Amino acid sequence: MANKGIKILIHASTWFAPVLVPVIAYLVLSDREVKNLSLQALVFHLIMGILISVSAFFSWILIGIPFLIIFGLIALIAPIMGIIYALRDRPFRYPIIGSWFS
Repeated sequence: MANKGIKILIHASTWFAPVLVPVIAYLVLSDREVKNLSLQALVFHLIMGILISVSAFFSWILIGIPFLIIFGLIALIAPIMGIIYALRDRPFRYPIIGSWFS
């Protein structure tokens, strides 16, 4: 498992550049595993952003608050788990999104 630092950076990009870093990693690097991970991270960040936005919109009628909490926790915990997996040189697939990419 090469490119450990790049994988950690892709997972950690959720807090500083959730779209930019995975796109650059996908375009610049040639390793298939890193390309797959960057696509997973990009789609995960986009879908979580949409889900959190919709939940925040519906929180004014109190239906969205539990979903806002759940999606917020998933968006926080999944990248942390990805960083831990990358530090241990183990493959990581984002929840739900990981099964879409093979």
